[in-house]
Amino acid sequence: MGNVKPKMANEIDSSNWIIGCETLDRDFANYDSYKEYLVPLGIRKIRLQGGWAKTEKIKGQYDWKWLDHIINDAVKRGLKPWLQISYGNPIYPGGGGSALGAGLPHSEEALTAWDNFATAMVRRYKDRVDEWEIWNEGNFGDNLQNTPDFVAAINIRTIDIIKKLQPNAKVSGLSLGHIDLKYADQFFKILKDRNKLHLFDNITYHDYVYNPDANDLLVEKLRDILKKYDSKVKLRQGENGAPSGPGFGRGALGDYNWTELSQAKWNTRRMLSNLGHDVESSVFTISDIAYTSGPIKLLNIKGLLQSDSTKKILRPKLAYRSVQVVASIFDHSLERITDIHPTYEKKVMVAKDAVRYTKGTDRSLAVYGYIHRKTKQQIYTIWSDEGIPTNINDVKILDFSFINGNFNEPVLVDIITGKVFEIPKSNWSKEGNIFNFKKIPVYDGPILIADKSLITY
Repeated sequence: MGNVKPKMANEIDSSNWIIGCETLDRDFANYDSYKEYLVPLGIRKIRLQGGWAKTEKIKGQYDWKWLDHIINDAVKRGLKPWLQISYGNPIYPGGGGSALGAGLPHSEEALTAWDNFATAMVRRYKDRVDEWEIWNEGNFGDNLQNTPDFVAAINIRTIDIIKKLQPNAKVSGLSLGHIDLKYADQFFKILKDRNKLHLFDNITYHDYVYNPDANDLLVEKLRDILKKYDSKVKLRQGENGAPSGPGFGRGALGDYNWTELSQAKWNTRRMLSNLGHDVESSVFTISDIAYTSGPIKLLNIKGLLQSDSTKKILRPKLAYRSVQVVASIFDHSLERITDIHPTYEKKVMVAKDAVRYTKGTDRSLAVYGYIHRKTKQQIYTIWSDEGIPTNINDVKILDFSFINGNFNEPVLVDIITGKVFEIPKSNWSKEGNIFNFKKIPVYDGPILIADKSLITY
């Protein structure tokens, strides 16, 4: 029938998505090289890292020119910065390092300088930034400053500064590198005991796993631990992505024969799995990253845009288009159907707002449902979630039935390509409140069965 029409970021009021614009604080990427691609991607919120060491190279003197340029340009484009206050500053003894895992500030002089820097940053940008993040993956690194106590302490002193200067700011804490339940439990307990946990809007985690659906249970365990201490603080997946090619030494998930196809599948499955579990989702990252220092020394090719070692953008990858398709369809005009479960009997008693579905196979599938808040028309996301995304499309032809479905004219959408297909009338039928679909092609990339009114193509 056509192709999903992209939505500009400034056409979307709000959504579940964040796009990563990280490492600009260490000059591993170039904002000006990719800025024109941000608005057409359809994601309004961008994740930025502030960079203490880049801003304060002489004690007590701040050079904000580099960060002013990025934030002012982003806000002018209608984007919303989520700004991280992070990494240490080696000009201070005990000031920690300026890269991932290099240690937190811990001397009295360094912590005072950190407080001064955080204060100056919030004062400078509070009229343009209302979401902040404290540190990045503080649990990583071979140093004495990566314990829950140290990371909690830097979170506490920093959120106190933010809330004093900007009481209504939303603040993200922890930024946990890989899900470590014991570490998280200790961190939450410290914040709760200090009466600080409730000040956080969300707790962020990063979890790079080869099968993007493999950590769903672990995320729910992390959520349960958080709820034990505070039921209102939310989880946010703050950084995740897959490479577009193989390569040791290129960062997380390097030990697999990735291609642009499997990257696109990974990113969209992770996004839609997060959406299906009510977790905000950040895509890492907008462009490839040319690391020149720290633990990674090669080009990290997790970008949606291909770049070279000079940080020049060469072209969008397939994943750019696939993420663009997700962003154009799934905004906050849709509400998740929370009561949706598989059943093997069509004629069962089902509550009015619940959905039951049969899937015509005993293979593992991810199935999530959404309803438009105004029209009440529905969308279902479906993909094979059994393994790591493959570099071929091994399609299975399956039948589905949805009890309490709601479609006027259903269509099929392939998220990876953005193509929209008619579902012939001979392939679907309605029996009372049951919608039956025959010969639906399913593979390890997401497809949609959606009412046509919800897809602009």
